[in-house]
Amino acid sequence: MTGTEAQRRLVREARRQFFAVATSAGLFAAGLLNLSPAVAQTTRAVAPAARPQPAAAGQAPRGNAPVVQAQGVPLNQVTPRVTNAPAQTAAIKPNPTQLQVMAVVNGDQISQADLGRECLWRFGKEVLEGMINRQLIAEACSQKKITITAQDIEQEIERIAQKFGLPKDKWMQLLRDERGFSESQYKREVVWPMLALRRLSADKTQVTQEEMQKAYESEFGPKVRALLIVHSQKQMAERLLAEANANPATFRDLSKQYSDDPGVASAYGVIPPIRMHMGDANLERIAFSLKPNQVSPVIQVADKYYILKCEEQIEGRMLPADQMTAYQAKLQERLKEGKLRGVAANFFEEMNKSSQIVNYYSTTEELRKSLPPGTVATVNNRPITTQALTEECLSRYGQEVLEGEISRKVLSQELAKKKLEITQQDLDEEVARAAEMYGVTDKDGKPDVKRWLEQITEQEKAPKELYIRDAVWPSVALKKIVGNQVIITEEDLQKAYESNYGERVEVLAIVCGDQRQAQRVWDMARNNPKDSFFAELAEQYSVEPSSRSNGGKVPPIQRHSGSPEMEKEAFSLKAGQISGIVAVNGQFIIMRCLGRTTPVSVDQAVARKALHKDLEERKLRANMSREFDRLLQTSQIDNYIAGTSQSGKERANGKSPFTNGAVAPAGGASAPRTAGGVAPVSNNVPRSMGTMKK
Repeated sequence: MTGTEAQRRLVREARRQFFAVATSAGLFAAGLLNLSPAVAQTTRAVAPAARPQPAAAGQAPRGNAPVVQAQGVPLNQVTPRVTNAPAQTAAIKPNPTQLQVMAVVNGDQISQADLGRECLWRFGKEVLEGMINRQLIAEACSQKKITITAQDIEQEIERIAQKFGLPKDKWMQLLRDERGFSESQYKREVVWPMLALRRLSADKTQVTQEEMQKAYESEFGPKVRALLIVHSQKQMAERLLAEANANPATFRDLSKQYSDDPGVASAYGVIPPIRMHMGDANLERIAFSLKPNQVSPVIQVADKYYILKCEEQIEGRMLPADQMTAYQAKLQERLKEGKLRGVAANFFEEMNKSSQIVNYYSTTEELRKSLPPGTVATVNNRPITTQALTEECLSRYGQEVLEGEISRKVLSQELAKKKLEITQQDLDEEVARAAEMYGVTDKDGKPDVKRWLEQITEQEKAPKELYIRDAVWPSVALKKIVGNQVIITEEDLQKAYESNYGERVEVLAIVCGDQRQAQRVWDMARNNPKDSFFAELAEQYSVEPSSRSNGGKVPPIQRHSGSPEMEKEAFSLKAGQISGIVAVNGQFIIMRCLGRTTPVSVDQAVARKALHKDLEERKLRANMSREFDRLLQTSQIDNYIAGTSQSGKERANGKSPFTNGAVAPAGGASAPRTAGGVAPVSNNVPRSMGTMKK
């Protein structure tokens, strides 16, 4: 295989994903408006018993261990050198005098060169893919004499905005606020490629009547409400089937205990209703053949083994005739957009075969050396410069990356103030602690650091260096700043035990967006007190995706879950009773009690030991979070990109505008992913809260 062929193969898979969103205005907007279904909350098992302790606050480095400063954490090895020339882009908003300083933190500057390096390292590869693919689209349009005019783009934006019931100016404001897109970026990176690909593939995206019929049946046809057990081993699945057939009432508990899909296990086997033409044809055939309370045989789907328990066969419904024409138009558009995404992947395959492309990130060292100086890619001998790539990265991601750099700068300053240092040994111990906490150990029970790093970097599709820089280093820094001593009381342990192992309330729930609608729904539920009718109301009125798709079914509600109003109401109910309207975080919740779960039988001594460890971690994390917020709130920060400034002496509504989760504990189960960073997801801490989340 030649070097060029190898390079093409390396970029092929990434190119398949390009414009997966941009080719569909609906998907892009749905993601922007948070319209996608929520993922079920994961229920977690008890953590292992011990973890290595990080260095205590104020403790000196051990031996001659080298000190690792924030900026000393290594960058990814495959990163082009950033030029020192200023970025000329209107989308990023530097200070009025065009100074090449992006922020000042307690007197320390963050230059545009520094920020450009961070943006290029984090997002250079994906941004370059976009630039290459836009170039390929432009060349294809030129060959076929296709022209996308400014008027075409304006009309498409108007159409998209109207589709979501927004005037154009509000839509563009939403793009700026939620995605950081300037109008020019949106036109260049989303709308223009989408229109061009539509024109290029117009003859390949026609929708047949058969496809329309299947889509209609999938949406309005019959459905099966079922519980699911899923396992990767056939022998175990056969054993679970025997147990489920022997005692069908235990199906939920079997799914919770043995399903090796966390989303299924955490929801006690509850899945969205099975619809026609949506997945594996054999599974659908078996599902629709089941009677209520009947358990299916073991069904192989890819490399997994499924067992279904039918709860209800739901009849299909007919769309009123006066709504059919509008629905068919929308359905046809949706199916065309779906086809367009597939056509786009094939388009890039074909263009890749007929084009000469050298990409700095996805090529061999030999080909990388062949690139002209200051160039990161060539497309049919047309260069894309490092400077152009840096500017695009700054334009798209400069603001969010800058907030992370501000956070890193604040932590570095506090470490220096307290004369604390971070060594490589500290970082290594924190990685080992995270591996052990999340159950990634070897046969001797010791942290398997290599496997942990492979797992976390694969999960987040980010290099190891970024995990160390964005999760491990900040975690160590905050622990040194706050110290690692926390107090766990007997009351803490008792509450944790009740929460994780005590009885829970099984409910159906409807989540309404406003109180007036909640009052109407509550009145309807009261006047027809049946589980089946309540489920229908949930499907029709609940604004929370999981409860809506599951007929109101949500994970059982536990004590001390963080929502005392809902807990109090839920635990006051008896089977068959309907709650009052419970206001929680601007939403209005109605519950119908199905009964109580059986408390989990565990060895209390073992459980309390594991809970003690988990509580220590949670309290330490809370201390770290409070201290992090305090440091940000009391720092003098001028952010020239965002156009914000704070004196460090006042709080804005009690919270710093720079608190965005840009740094997070390496082992934090609730740590959000940062701009291009990684944060571990817990699979091995005590059972999670059963609250409903939007």
